[in-house]
Amino acid sequence: MQVHSLYVYPVKSLAGIRVSSFHIDDFGPAGDRRWMIVDADRQFVTQRTNPELARVGTRMESGQVIVDIPGEGEFPLVAGGDECRVRVWRDWAKAVYDGTEASQALSRYCGGPFRFVFMPDETFRRVDASRVNEYRRVSFADGFPFLITNLASLDELNSRLDDPVEMRRFRPNIVVEGATPWTEDEWGTLLINNIAFSLVKPCSRCVMTTVDPDRGEKATDLQPLRELGTYRRTSDGVIFGMNAIHESAGDILVGSAVTFAADTTTATTEKS
Repeated sequence: MQVHSLYVYPVKSLAGIRVSSFHIDDFGPAGDRRWMIVDADRQFVTQRTNPELARVGTRMESGQVIVDIPGEGEFPLVAGGDECRVRVWRDWAKAVYDGTEASQALSRYCGGPFRFVFMPDETFRRVDASRVNEYRRVSFADGFPFLITNLASLDELNSRLDDPVEMRRFRPNIVVEGATPWTEDEWGTLLINNIAFSLVKPCSRCVMTTVDPDRGEKATDLQPLRELGTYRRTSDGVIFGMNAIHESAGDILVGSAVTFAADTTTATTEKS
């Protein structure tokens, strides 16, 4: 097995960036989902309710996040506004508002009122404590620093669909090739470039998988979620991919070997 592809998502629920390598820090992939969008009540906003967000591009330039908003242009995100507390799922976390015109442009594009917020280094949001007893942090990602998927599983799913979908629908950080379909269900700990990844929870999928990443629209036939639901439904939900935590910092690259490792994680996990 080896790393087929890598993705980072500078802003939660906006378009991701396919990269050849990334650095892993305490949060996870460096820069991944440190930015998020909130509404007037400081609640997180995603493609679940606003599928048009899929068309908002992101790129990194000299360490700064640039967003490309259709019909509005490109805007750098700058954490220069007031501090605030924002909600992502059940968690409230300290954040900083964007101090540029990007939020106004996004509000016009989406029918607002939305704002970009940044998670500073001093904010500590804990990973899902029902799965990991150790006190580990996560950015604005749903619950864990990494999502790891298996390319062969996508191929098997696409063999069942009239219109194949891309892996982008599932928004992984690490895509592995060279395995057989659905063997990720049994993976415990993977080793990539001497970094151990503990796979702690199957990833339950939602309506976001039905959003076309180029058009920013939900599929009327609810695919591929509908087909997944016919044979990938478990007590955790409709499953595609595995959530993971990392055991050290470092760098991984496309083409890096992926091997099974002895489960030496210090985190105590539960498997369904």
